[in-house]
Amino acid sequence: MRALYWKEVNAFFSNVSGYLILGVFLVSLGLIVWVFPDTAVLEYGFADLEPLFVYTPFVFTFLIPAITMKMIAEEKKTGTWELLMTSPLGIQKIILAKYFASVTLIFVALIPTLVYYYSVVQLGDPVGNIDHASFFGSWIGLLFIGAVFASIGIFSSALTSHQIVAFIWGIFISFLLYFGLTALVQLQVMSPFALFLEEMSLSYHYQSLSRGVIEARNVAYFLTVIILMLGLTGVLIRRR
Repeated sequence: MRALYWKEVNAFFSNVSGYLILGVFLVSLGLIVWVFPDTAVLEYGFADLEPLFVYTPFVFTFLIPAITMKMIAEEKKTGTWELLMTSPLGIQKIILAKYFASVTLIFVALIPTLVYYYSVVQLGDPVGNIDHASFFGSWIGLLFIGAVFASIGIFSSALTSHQIVAFIWGIFISFLLYFGLTALVQLQVMSPFALFLEEMSLSYHYQSLSRGVIEARNVAYFLTVIILMLGLTGVLIRRR
């Protein structure tokens, strides 16, 4: 697993597209947090990084499928998937190695956002006038959202041998679980199932973490979705 894990990580950073994806991600967040007048922290006037945590999941719906789309699809297209399946690794270990590589890349992408936290801490009046618990709760929430989207991306990559198709499927499923279920709650026809749909959405549990309190039920929800998506990936591969 270790060899396959490092293969995926090195493959991302040995390609110009990998740096391009990370660059677009960081530039997009930088513009949202510091430049755009409707969301800029400096225009807002308060030591708060709410725009970062509101808009990052939206950026994630495009960033993470771009990272994961080639994890399995490219192996199938190039013919190396058959070689990988004959290795001593079981199917689940192959999936986990690729999944952990994806989560590592997401973590690397999020690390530079801590500079925003330091900047706002220094800009506060007095210095350090920021809700630290809310920030780190939201930041951990972003890690969980990224981990869930990575499991969705791995599943989408297993659906097809075409990277673009895997990319589109990853965006669609991620968008549905984060934004779609919440949108359905607002429809009057779905009112009998409103509470259920709300609690099934990623945004509901993410907002709970952003209050600065890490509850077991929220963590359990994220882990359940991750295990479910990776399990479905294993079932899909075995059936084929």
